[in-house]
This record gives sequence, C-alpha cells and structure tokens, in this order.
Amino acid sequence: MIWLTWRQYRVQTLVALAALVAVTAALVITGFQLRDTYDSTVAVCGSDCGAARNAFVTRYSTLSAFVTGLLIAVPGLMGVFWGAPLIARELETGTHRLIWNQSITRTHWLGVRLTAVGLAAVAVTALLSLTVTWWASPLDEVNSDRFTPVVFDGRGIVPLAYAAFAFTVGVCAGLLIRRTVPAMAATLAVFVAVQVLMPFAVRPHFMTPVRTEIALAALTLRGGGPGEDGNGTAASRSGWEATNISMSGEGDAAQVVVGAARPGAWVVSGSSPVLDSSGREVRGAEGCAQRDIDPVECFAKSDLHVEVVHHPADRYWTFQWIESGVFLALAGLLTGFCTWWLRRRLN
Repeated sequence: MIWLTWRQYRVQTLVALAALVAVTAALVITGFQLRDTYDSTVAVCGSDCGAARNAFVTRYSTLSAFVTGLLIAVPGLMGVFWGAPLIARELETGTHRLIWNQSITRTHWLGVRLTAVGLAAVAVTALLSLTVTWWASPLDEVNSDRFTPVVFDGRGIVPLAYAAFAFTVGVCAGLLIRRTVPAMAATLAVFVAVQVLMPFAVRPHFMTPVRTEIALAALTLRGGGPGEDGNGTAASRSGWEATNISMSGEGDAAQVVVGAARPGAWVVSGSSPVLDSSGREVRGAEGCAQRDIDPVECFAKSDLHVEVVHHPADRYWTFQWIESGVFLALAGLLTGFCTWWLRRRLN
C-alpha cells in the first residue's frame, strides 16, 4: 500500500518538493539581504529610529505580504489538491472496489493513505513555515504585531496544524461527496470560512484578557507626545502609546476616545473613553475634549486614565499552542469520522 500510494502521488510530491526548494532558496537569499539592511539601518538608527524603522518596513512590506500570504495559502492548497482527491478519485472511478477485493482491509487502506500523504503535507508546510518565520523575524521585531491575524496565521507552528486540518477536511469532503471537483470546492470553502472565523470569533477567547489602567500622562504618541521627555524615558516606563485620539460632540458633552497599543500586545478593546480615578467617564474640558484645548498637552498634565483590555505579548506562544491543539484535535475527529464512515456507511 505504501508503494501504491507513492506511485499515485509521486508527481504531486515531487512538484511540491521542487517548489519548496525554489521558494526556500529565494527566502534564504532575500532573508540575508533583509538582515543586512536591518543591521545597517535600524540596528544603528540612534535617535532617528522612527524614520529608519518606517523605511525598513516600507521597503519589504510588499514582499512580506506575499511571503506570509503564500504560507497561509499552502495548507489550503494541500487540502484541495492532496486531501480532496485522495478518496474521491477512487470512488469516482470505481477503483476502490478492486483494492477492497484484495487482502487489504478498508481501514488499512485508509490508514496508509492518510498517514503517508497527510504527513507529507504537514512536512512540506512545516519546512516552509520554519523558513518564513526565520525570514520575517527582523520585520516582526520592528512591527511588534505578531498577534495580527494574518501574521499570526503565517508564523510559528499553527500552519502545521492548519495543514493537518485542511487535509482531513479534504479527505472527508471527498468521502462524502464522492466527486473530486465538488470536494475540492467544498474543502476550499470550509478552510477559508474557518480561517476567517478563528481570529475574530474564537482566538480572543483562548484566555481571559487582562484589563489595564493606563495614565494619560504615561501615554506617548507615535512620533512624540505626552509623557515623553525627548529621550523616550516615559515611553520605556509605560510601554504604551496612543495610536489615535478622536473627539466627538460639543461643549460639556464632548468626548475624547483614545486608542492605545503596546509593542507585541494584542489589544481587543478598541478605543477607550477617558476615565477619572473612580472609573467614571469624564467629558468636556475635564476630559480634555474641548475644541480650544490641545488634548496632547492636556493629557500630559492630567491624572486621568483609559482602560485597555488586551492579551500581553508573552501569551503569543501559548496562543500558538492552543490554536494548534484545536486544529489537530479537529483533524483527529475528522479522521475518526472518515474511518467510521468508510467502514459502516460506504458501500
């Protein structure tokens, strides 16, 4: 069975390996160039780090988006082109009956195919994920945005779990639909739907987020602002910066809301209103919300604060392991379902 499986999938495997070698070579070459640029600009930027960091990110942003998108797409492609046809093609052509009339049992036949092709799909994804994570590490250090949905999905160990999940989805789709092309379409639809749903509806609830009160005087604006003494001392103490300040309303009813961020953290609360020491929202001049008041200067002199709900940066790998466990568990359940369906329901 192992030899037969190799004979059937040797073309796909060799094409995938050739593509992996080509992509890896390109990433290694550009990865060293990226590190040389980082060492000669960002690493020695001194007092002009903002401009150097922006220039560095801008230079490689397009290539980074392409590389990350490629890694996100690979598990789905494995499910569509390797998982869906695995059983659907046999059922569609009727060749499964010839195999089952030999000494090979259904369970053994399915187990060998799932193990051999599935492990190959995970291995290809793992090698690509390792290379992409290495390649993008200087950019991730500068951006400090590893929790961003696209970046999170395209780094670390979760792509391996995505590959296992997408592959088993494809196998189940082929087993149930019994037609290769419709099974491929169903696999793609399920994979895309899950990838969209996970970061917004599921991932934020892996752990209870942390609520933090941040003094407005300790906030810095990107590029300078309240709480900064020119050398960044306040910024290094608090670690929080105001990403945006917006004002609405007039007079005493005017309101200021502040968006805050911290390098590496995942803020899930969005923009927050200004609060006093008792936790009451303050508006108007008291809350730095008058049109004739510069909110930046007002923040620096106030004892007000905002409340931010976030996941700290040190939870990144915990989230990676949790999400990987979720998708591997789903892959295991789908494998069990396929085995049961093949033995009990498929004639």
